[in-house]
Amino acid sequence: MMMMTTTPPLGSQTPTKPRFTILGAGSWGLTLATLAAQAEGMQAAHPTEGYQVCLWDRTPAKIEALKATRRSEFPVAVELPPWVELTSDLTQAVSGAEAVVFVVTAKATRQVAQAILATGALPAQARLVNASKGIEFPSLQPMSAVLADVFPHHALAVLSGPTLAKEILAGLPTACTVASQNKETASWLQERLTCSRLFRLYTQSDVVGVEYAGSLKNVFAIASGYMDAQRMGDNARAALLTRGLAEMTRFCLAFGAEESTLYGLAGLGDLLATCNSPLSRNYQVGYRLGQGETLAAILDDMKVVAEGVHTAKAVHQLAKEQGLDTPIVELVVNTLNGQGVSGEQMIRSLMSRKLKQEH
Repeated sequence: MMMMTTTPPLGSQTPTKPRFTILGAGSWGLTLATLAAQAEGMQAAHPTEGYQVCLWDRTPAKIEALKATRRSEFPVAVELPPWVELTSDLTQAVSGAEAVVFVVTAKATRQVAQAILATGALPAQARLVNASKGIEFPSLQPMSAVLADVFPHHALAVLSGPTLAKEILAGLPTACTVASQNKETASWLQERLTCSRLFRLYTQSDVVGVEYAGSLKNVFAIASGYMDAQRMGDNARAALLTRGLAEMTRFCLAFGAEESTLYGLAGLGDLLATCNSPLSRNYQVGYRLGQGETLAAILDDMKVVAEGVHTAKAVHQLAKEQGLDTPIVELVVNTLNGQGVSGEQMIRSLMSRKLKQEH
């Protein structure tokens, strides 16, 4: 469990104080709420009253359980500081918000955004941040585009990078990227969320590259887990990651990303962390598929969302529409659709493709 800095409780929880709102009490939402509560920039922003961090979830029973104990054991073990407000009331959550961070699933993002719009409580100056890694299906839009559809006049940002929640909560450091076409928004979030020795943020403007890279790495993590279960070896995994990066780059550039983004934290950094770690849900899906379990049984047992399962289908469709060559994505989609392949068949499929130059 990470060490927490001491900050006095806020006392009366009123929606009129500035607040930093996290939407979704899953593993990453719980982690972000904990990070925000101890971030030096948050505390410095409102030194006399404390900075109000609010965590919202649509499930009242989950919020009530967190209120009772301030602890969660699933999906991650975490103890929330007493100055993190907890609510299942969406109006209360977004009232007075300076920033609202969406950490709900890709499938639920539009629905939650529309529900916020219906409350009429979101301040006009509130910054909206996507911290989920997925693509909406069947619209095939990244989350920032979904949020822009609902809130066309709000500043938008994307937070992504190697963020295995259990490691961060254990006090292990990482670095991430916050991307926004609005430089002030990116800098504001960087200053508020950076935690010394634990969570370092870099800024940039390539929202497309950061968001698509974060989505594709989940697909490749499924392939990596599958290959590990099939005991294909370290050489094969290195080849998968290298060619996965090439596939990711090819895809993202087709949609206007900057190539340098794919070799940064949101691209290569997140790809390495997710594809190499059993802590990754998507890796676990691939590993269990490689052991012969059905996708339905795996997802039912996990009881949490592995975004790569839905993202693979969206990426595959987008690639076909653009005429892009994405052989690893195609193999993952076939496997998810029940057209399982053995390790030998996967190797044969990838190794027997037409010979060509690497670049």
